Amino acid sequence: MRNARKMAMLTSLVGGLLLAGGVACAGSTPAKNVSAHRHPNLAAAQKLSSQAYQKLVAAQVANEWDLGGHAEKAKALLQQANDEMKLAAEAANGNWK
Repeated sequence: MRNARKMAMLTSLVGGLLLAGGVACAGSTPAKNVSAHRHPNLAAAQKLSSQAYQKLVAAQVANEWDLGGHAEKAKALLQQANDEMKLAAEAANGNWK
């Protein structure tokens, strides 16, 4: 009984470390760098992009990273979209001058 409890604790510990390592390797979410005060719609879009990115990471973890590379590509596209949102905000700022 005692060995079973130790084994269960060890398994939980290893599983937790693998999960934490997997999330750490997933990279950071897209930056939320658009002013919500000046560009509320673009800032909201950035927030949704970040949430979508986190859901992709969760899907990768849940499927042991076996998604055929499609989740990674989707994450890269979300990062690209996020960069474009920042450029759109900067373009709008230029129109206010």
